[in-house]
Amino acid sequence: MSDDAFNMSLRKFLKTVGVTSQREIEDAVRAVAEAGDLPAGAVRAKVVLSIDALGLTHEVTGDIDMPGDS
Repeated sequence: MSDDAFNMSLRKFLKTVGVTSQREIEDAVRAVAEAGDLPAGAVRAKVVLSIDALGLTHEVTGDIDMPGDS
């Protein structure tokens, strides 16, 4: 596989991760908000990326501000 093909494949995967993750988070926030249980302030999020064939585990954490926060 060429470097270009690898990069295109990687970018496609990461785009899918980003788009589907955003959709899932938005759906979860909407459901919690409709139930009246939306937390105030920011919530802590964690994503764990693993690629078993490469022996890779990578964790990313961060805060997401909830709707209505300034």
